Amino acid sequence: MHGSTLFRLLGDDARLRVLRLLDAERLNVSELTGILGIAQSGVSRHLGLLKEAGLVVEDRDGGFSYYRIASVVREGRNGFGPVWPLLQAQFEAAASTDVGRADEARLAEVRRLRKENFDAHSGPDTKARQLVPGRSWAAWSRAIGHLLPPVRVADLGCGEGYLTVETSRWASRVIAVDRSKAVLEKARELATRRKVSNVTWKRGELEKLPIEDASVDIALLSQALHHAADPGRAIAEAARIVVPGGKVLLLDLREHGEEWVRERLGDRWTGFSEEKLRQLLASAGLERIKVTVGARWTGDPFTVLIASGTKPTASSTTPTTPTKNTTVTTVTTKNRNS
Repeated sequence: MHGSTLFRLLGDDARLRVLRLLDAERLNVSELTGILGIAQSGVSRHLGLLKEAGLVVEDRDGGFSYYRIASVVREGRNGFGPVWPLLQAQFEAAASTDVGRADEARLAEVRRLRKENFDAHSGPDTKARQLVPGRSWAAWSRAIGHLLPPVRVADLGCGEGYLTVETSRWASRVIAVDRSKAVLEKARELATRRKVSNVTWKRGELEKLPIEDASVDIALLSQALHHAADPGRAIAEAARIVVPGGKVLLLDLREHGEEWVRERLGDRWTGFSEEKLRQLLASAGLERIKVTVGARWTGDPFTVLIASGTKPTASSTTPTTPTKNTTVTTVTTKNRNS
């Protein structure tokens, strides 16, 4: 390829982003689409041009096509002598930009998902990959549902309904709430495809839920709280709709410094500290509060926290005090096997 043509090809920001990602990890079209946030057709077009120019190569692995930077580019062969140093300089400069940090964060998420799928992705040689047929986190999450009683669940900030559909497998009834009419429509379509019929879809805000008091057993907020205008009010609403003894369960991000999420993802809050989540749950009148780490990956700026609290019952809020004439007797039963 003529030098001027090659440099015109590299004058496109999207193609430079693709190359920077492929310098860090070999990726398939779907993964690149998720990271870049552009249409799959556009990603395929960029890859086609880069492949035609000899900048990237394609590997077939496990039924997928993975792309990586061609070795001749890194080695400066076949006319690529001046290209690689320039690309490295561009990659380094992009690392400090909002777009570059966003790409790296989403790449870390791709790596995390690969890890959770027990897929080593260590190289083009499939023999180097761990292969365990049927081993799946999704299957285990559904198995845990077998241990739960049939409960009424509210999925608050349900998005496109993936968690809603999974919850419907073990819940007796699910009420799914989201503020977006378009997103709710996608969620309904997903439920229809999955033949789910025990979900009620409602449009509403987290701070003013269209759900009656004490009408569900569990209120879920999965990656929804950092979108709330008033997180404290959102948790108070979740506490309002659960029955006494019911649970509020949330998954959200630990506080982080990735400010780009506000503009690119619409996040109102850059996560919450463990102590902040405890305070929010306690302020909503919940007890037996727990906050633990749900997921953390080396190099990923995002850590998922899991927090839960229980709505007090009448017996838990009103302690029993023996009267003056009451005799309190403690009976100890000896274990027969001791």
